[in-house]
Amino acid sequence: MTIGIGNDHRGYELKNELIKYLEEQNYNVKNLGSNTTESTDYPIYAFKVGESVANGEIDFGILICRTGIGMSIACNKVKGVRCGKVDSISDAKLCRIDNNCNVIAVSYEKSLDELKEIITTFITTQFTNEERHARRINMIKEYEEK
Repeated sequence: MTIGIGNDHRGYELKNELIKYLEEQNYNVKNLGSNTTESTDYPIYAFKVGESVANGEIDFGILICRTGIGMSIACNKVKGVRCGKVDSISDAKLCRIDNNCNVIAVSYEKSLDELKEIITTFITTQFTNEERHARRINMIKEYEEK
């Protein structure tokens, strides 16, 4: 499984720690984020991660910025992406179970340990594929096609 991580300047140091953690868990990790703490524009990295998910280069994406909100808005502009702004383990689980999210956006203000749990939950939780959830996702896909 390949996981892409995108970040702006605020998420740079945390990204590096998460890459180490994920590689220790035997995931292939693609660094799609900023490699500096100098101010940069988050949409650049949100689009990189979203496009990498959409074209199949990565299986899941993780975005890190101040709140995760801007990243999630930008990433959701990429056709085929379902990015959830995640603040908890419960959010991570439900965004996979109900919405089959393929990207999450998180705040750099979360602790490393908390983010490890959130990300592990996100990656390991399976979509239920229940009819009502699949129907809703298909509604979103159909709208994207307009």
